[in-house]
Amino acid sequence: MALSNTVVFQVKRREPELIVPDKPTPNEIKPLSDIDDHESLRFLVPIIFFYPSTTGKSSHDPVHVIRKGLGKALVFYYPFAGRIFEGADRKLMVNCNSQGVVFLEANANIKIEQLGHGIFPPCPYMDDFLCTAPDSGGIIGCPLLFFQASH
Repeated sequence: MALSNTVVFQVKRREPELIVPDKPTPNEIKPLSDIDDHESLRFLVPIIFFYPSTTGKSSHDPVHVIRKGLGKALVFYYPFAGRIFEGADRKLMVNCNSQGVVFLEANANIKIEQLGHGIFPPCPYMDDFLCTAPDSGGIIGCPLLFFQASH
């Protein structure tokens, strides 16, 4: 079933928040590999995943579970909570400073089933679904991950 012309697709987002590691993590600098440091790869990549609703199967709010799970996962994957900066000769490095990843809660006025085949690449609703990363002039100083979850 495709999205009806009479349905107005709207996404309401809450204010973004930073999720930091639940426990202290190493405060260190990690240089990126020469492959990851390549000039042509200095951009953000949007990725979208859809998961079926667990409504009625669990009493846990999926947004709450994801928010809490991020804090726990960042203890082990702490570089993702850092920020990229340029060192000598424009070499990219990650400052593992636990500043956090961006998380926001969003709700749409439609169900995924109403989108029909519109959720497969190229997804015409990508801009509607994804939060916008703050303009950082690229990847320098920008959070490394942006998560958006809805009920």
